[in-house]
Amino acid sequence: MSTVPAAPVADSYLSDLPWVSAVNGCGPVERDRSNGRNAAGDGTPISFGAVTYAKGLGVHAPSEIVYHLGGRADRFTALVGIDDFSTKQAATGATRASVRGDGKVLFTTGKLTGAGGPVPVDVDVRGVKLLHLVVEDANANSAFDHTSWALARVTVL
Repeated sequence: MSTVPAAPVADSYLSDLPWVSAVNGCGPVERDRSNGRNAAGDGTPISFGAVTYAKGLGVHAPSEIVYHLGGRADRFTALVGIDDFSTKQAATGATRASVRGDGKVLFTTGKLTGAGGPVPVDVDVRGVKLLHLVVEDANANSAFDHTSWALARVTVL
């Protein structure tokens, strides 16, 4: 049994917080990089349409990252989508992202593709103890499904 990290006490980027758990379809979950292939930190900068973001999380479908908010947060915001790294390799990547709070779906995207660009996320998370960021394959082909949560951030009450 592991110890649950403390809930955030100030507005924070998720990449600066410890997670409770992280499962990723390929390679490590990356902090402030798109999903890497081998070791943490080997991913490219997070970017959508050649706009680079210094903060965020990079994953590969299927993935799920869980954070302990302890009911202290107010909002979760991010841009989520298939990042430039995958889009440049092939146009076939397709995922669907969801934000869940204590098991309840709070937000779900439609099908995400590189051509469609990122989707803004702005979710009320008041009272949520555990925040789950989930990315699933959306076209029965997990290739080129690198997905980034750019500027993933919680604000605290």
